[in-house]
Amino acid sequence: MIKQLVTIAILLFTVTLSAQEITSSPYSFYGIGVKKFKGTAENRSMGGLSIVSDSIHVNLQNPAGYGALALTTYTIAGSHTSTTISSTSAEDKLSSTNIDYLAIGIPAGKLGFGFGVVPYSSVGYELRNQDESVISDFTGRGGLNKLFLAAGYEVNKNLRIGVEGSYNFGNIQNKNIIRQSGIQFATREINRSDLSGFNVKFGAQYEKMINQKLQLTGSASFAPSSNLKSDNFRELATIRILNDTEAIADVEEVNVADDDLKLPSELSLGAGIGQPRKWFVGAEFQQLSASEFTNRSFTLDNVSYNDASTYKIGGYFIPNYNDITSYFKRIVYRAGARYGGTGLTINGEDVDEFGISFGVGLPAGRLLTNTNIGVEFGKRGTTDAGLVEEKFVSFYISLSLNDRWFQQRKFN
Repeated sequence: MIKQLVTIAILLFTVTLSAQEITSSPYSFYGIGVKKFKGTAENRSMGGLSIVSDSIHVNLQNPAGYGALALTTYTIAGSHTSTTISSTSAEDKLSSTNIDYLAIGIPAGKLGFGFGVVPYSSVGYELRNQDESVISDFTGRGGLNKLFLAAGYEVNKNLRIGVEGSYNFGNIQNKNIIRQSGIQFATREINRSDLSGFNVKFGAQYEKMINQKLQLTGSASFAPSSNLKSDNFRELATIRILNDTEAIADVEEVNVADDDLKLPSELSLGAGIGQPRKWFVGAEFQQLSASEFTNRSFTLDNVSYNDASTYKIGGYFIPNYNDITSYFKRIVYRAGARYGGTGLTINGEDVDEFGISFGVGLPAGRLLTNTNIGVEFGKRGTTDAGLVEEKFVSFYISLSLNDRWFQQRKFN
C-alpha cells in the first residue's frame, strides 16, 4: 500500500511543481530563470556539499550515493524564502513558499536505485520601467523541472559509481504591457516557451579509512551539456485596462520559430575528512560551463553568459549517534558556506551568489527516520551597473522516512 501511495505522490508532486512559482527574483527574467539548488536539505545545510553519502539519506547531487543505501528512504522537503530587493533608489520585500523535492531511494544489495522530481530553474518576477510618458510592465512565471531515475553501484568497500538519467520539462511565460499617457489603449506582448529534453549525469565516490578513526572521502560528478526543445509562441494584442482587468480590443498571433536550447555542462569535485558517524568537514569545487548556454526566442544586447565557478565548504557533527539516554546527543549539527557565479553577466557586471547555512537533523522515529531543519542567509547580485541586490533568508525542512523493502520473512 505504501508503495502505491508513493507513486501517486510522485505524480501529484509533478503537477504541483508545474503550477507553482518558486522564486521572486528579477534575475529570473533572463534565460530559463534562476537555477535552483538540486540537493537535499541535509546537503544545503552544509553549504551545498554533495560529498557525503550514507545508508539512510538520499543524495540527489551524486548518483553514486544510491550504492550506499541500506534502507529504503522516502524524502520530501519544503521551504519559505523572504527576499529584500534593493537598487540605488528603492527597496522592496517579497516572499515565496515552495515544495522543493520528492524522491525515493531503494537499496538492492550492492546496487541502489532512486527516482523523484526536483525543480531545475524557476521564473517569477514583476518589473516596471517608467519614464515621463511611457510605462512598461513585465511579468513572468514558470520554470523547468527534472524527473529523474538513478542507480548507484558499490564496486567495493571503498568505491561507488552511479548514473542518472532525467527528463526536463516545463514552460516559461513572459508578458509585457506598454502604456502611454493620454492614450486609451495599451499594447500587450505575450511570449511562451514549452521546454522538454533529456540529459544524463555520472558520479563516483571514494571512501578510505586512513587510520582506526579517520576516513578520507572523495567525490566527483559530471553532467554533459544537453539540448532542450523549445516550442515558442508569441501573441500581440491591443487592450484596455479597466480595474486591473485586461479587455482585448484586437489580438494577433505572431509566428516564432521553434528552436533548441543548450543546457550547460556541470562538473563537481570534492574531498573531505572525518570520523564516520561522528564528524566530517569537506570542500567542493563546481564548474558551470554557462558560456554554452543559448537564450530563448529573444536576445538582449546587454546580457551574456560566461563560465562560472562555485566554492563550497561545510560539515557536520554528532555528539553520540547511538546514545540511548540523551536525545540531544543524537542530533546532527550541520553548517556550511558557498560562494560563486551564476554565469549571468548584465551590463558588464557578473551576477554572483553567496550563502551561509546552518541546520540540524532530528531523530524522529523507528529505523533512523529523521527530520532535517535548516536556514540559509544569502545574497545575489549587486547594485552596481544599474542592477539590483537580493538579500534572502530561506527556512527549509525535510522529512526522511526509512523502511525495509524486499525483506525475506522467516518462520520457525
